[in-house]
Amino acid sequence: MESSDDLAVSVTDGIGLLELRRPPNNHVDAELIGRLADAAGALDEDAGCRVIVLAAEGKNFCGGADLGSAEFAGDMVVAAEGLYRRAAQLFEVRSPIIAAVQGTAVGGGLGLACAADFRVAEPSTRFVANFARLGFHQGFGLSVTLPELVGRQLATDLLLTARRVGGEEAVAIGLADRLAEPGRVRETALQWARSIAAAAPLAVRSIRATLRGDLPQRVRRAMEHELAEQAALWRTRDSAEGIAASLQRRTPVFRGE
Repeated sequence: MESSDDLAVSVTDGIGLLELRRPPNNHVDAELIGRLADAAGALDEDAGCRVIVLAAEGKNFCGGADLGSAEFAGDMVVAAEGLYRRAAQLFEVRSPIIAAVQGTAVGGGLGLACAADFRVAEPSTRFVANFARLGFHQGFGLSVTLPELVGRQLATDLLLTARRVGGEEAVAIGLADRLAEPGRVRETALQWARSIAAAAPLAVRSIRATLRGDLPQRVRRAMEHELAEQAALWRTRDSAEGIAASLQRRTPVFRGE
């Protein structure tokens, strides 16, 4: 898989690096997520790659889908269905994935971070499940991944309040796994990756597959449900208000309509 303007791919010393390059917010769409999944799949077949680090250029790890883009301004259901169909492929990757999360991982960006096996954060990192503040249901498989990481009670809290979780709290509750010093998120992720790359690669994949079990299948089923719920809620006035308020950077006023 070759690099492109918005996705860099490289392999060094057993570590595959996938870097999103759409700064400052690294918004994703079906096309970019598809190329990301294809690149991860190609690294799976590369004997020189034993572990993958998922990183991003710029201020923020990933701002999720750009709801103000032409793609989502059209048929949101079609746009989301395409994105989730390709995102589901990320969960079928056989190599361990470590996400280096700087800045904000919000909405679908949080979903992308949670698709990795591990997350490295720094104190200023912010994880945000902002869906309820936008007036619609969570997506990107977060219905499965978030409760598995932090437990059902905390996942419910994060999804219903849409509150920001800083790096230190994220590590404390299990949403992130390691806290890096400021500015050293990627370096810390690469150092961790080197320790995994030094282990027996066939054993690493075997152990990981056993522990993950039927996660890819559960995520696919969850994404189908998530999309159905989103499709219904996108027809409501509250969702229109939440999305408009987000794009206009103001506080939404929800009326339960």
